[in-house]
Parts: sequence; C-alpha cells; structure tokens
Amino acid sequence: MAQAVAGPEIERLIQLLARLPGLGPRSARRAALHLIAKREQLLGPLADAMRVANERIVTCTSCGSVDTGDPCTICRDPGRDASIIVVVEGVSDLWALERAGAIRAKYHVLGGVLSALDGVRPEHLNVDALVKRAAEPGVSEIILALNATVDGQTTAHYLTDLVGHLPVRVTRLAHGVPVGGELDYLDEGTLSAALRQRTAF
Repeated sequence: MAQAVAGPEIERLIQLLARLPGLGPRSARRAALHLIAKREQLLGPLADAMRVANERIVTCTSCGSVDTGDPCTICRDPGRDASIIVVVEGVSDLWALERAGAIRAKYHVLGGVLSALDGVRPEHLNVDALVKRAAEPGVSEIILALNATVDGQTTAHYLTDLVGHLPVRVTRLAHGVPVGGELDYLDEGTLSAALRQRTAF
C-alpha cells in the first residue's frame, strides 16, 4: 500500500481530483502539484469559483440543463427557434451541439438513456416534461440527438412511440461517414449505416 507523502488536506485534494473523468491517480497528483505551485493564480480563484458555482448552479425546470438561472440562458434566448426541440442524453451533449453551432433551437436534457442492464427505466428520465413540451402549440419537430448505442436507439424508439400521437415530426441525427473520414478507417457498423442512409448527390 502506498504511503502518504503529504498532509491529509493535500491527499484529499488528490483523491477528489482523481474522481474527475480523464484523471487517474498519477494525473491527479500532477494537477494537485500544479495547483499548489500556482496557489495565488490558480488554487485560490479555482476554490472561489467552485464555491460560487456550488451555491448558484440549478437545474432548468424547462429543459433540464444546468445553469445559474432558471430558466437557463438557452431557454431565455429569444433568438432560438422554439418550434424545434433537440433531445439529448446529457448536458455535455447539449454543449457539444452548441459548440458546433449548427442549429439554434431549444433543447431537452433526458438525464440518461433507458438501460435494462443498469436498471434505468422511463421514470428515471426527464420524459414526462418532454411530452408536455412536445404538445405545446408551435412545436413542429423533435430531433433525437441521442448516441448511436443500443441504449440510445432503444430510448429513441421509446420516445418516438411516446410522442407518436402528437402533430410533430420526429427526426434523428444522421449516422454514417464523418466529415473528413476515410472509409478504410471506419468500422463495419458505421459503413453499414452510411450505406442504408445514403442520399442523392
């Protein structure tokens, strides 16, 4: 068993950093040492920012995203196309789509996907609120921007059935060859999806 090389406060900092995605024990130690070395410029301001964020971050009651206000910045934005709701699994997916800047619509965060293996059922997801929003006047399209996994596709089929009685068009993201992708490097599933969903040139 590794012996502690610093006081309990520093060890706790390392342990908490190691819980972050993409950081293992070694990376957490390096990050902790960097923060300690730059206490004035990084550690203090980071601690203050985290304290303020912890106090002010809320979940948007409309879309399920996280922000420091409710409704969130996106839901308050009058420049958004309120007729389109983009459904995503989590906030990270919402942020990824926003970085792409391809659409200025409203969003709906499910908070996960259905998974029999993990015991995630419809009541564990933000599904009821989606159905209510889809039924609002003016909503014409639901875009299912869910991952192309078994659980993501199961969830997409479930949601399609759920809003099937509403006068909205349900679409999903295209699957297949990525922009700049070379066929030789793609897996068989991606190539099959690309061929099935081919379009006129």
